[in-house]
Amino acid sequence: MSDKTTQYWAPLTFDLTLPQVQKIEAVRRTRGLRSVSEVVRLAIAEFDISTYAARRPRHRQISVRLDPELRDKLRRHAKKKNVSIGELLRVALETLPTKAKKSRK
Repeated sequence: MSDKTTQYWAPLTFDLTLPQVQKIEAVRRTRGLRSVSEVVRLAIAEFDISTYAARRPRHRQISVRLDPELRDKLRRHAKKKNVSIGELLRVALETLPTKAKKSRK
């Protein structure tokens, strides 16, 4: 049986933009910190979480049915663009006009 009070330092993985990674490195160098982990711990210690307000809209999960060819097409393009399928779907929905284009006869 394991001791529930035992703590260990497990890696926490998350995505950052390139400018954020560059800022971490700049802070590490200018403040004389030894690692990225030290920079992140410092940022958390100095950040006033009570002032934080999420800047993203509320999300809701949906399920849709796609034929296998379309699903494979999305997978290929997501891999090629190095994004998730969900990201491609969100952008496709954002760019979809509300009204249909007038057809020419």
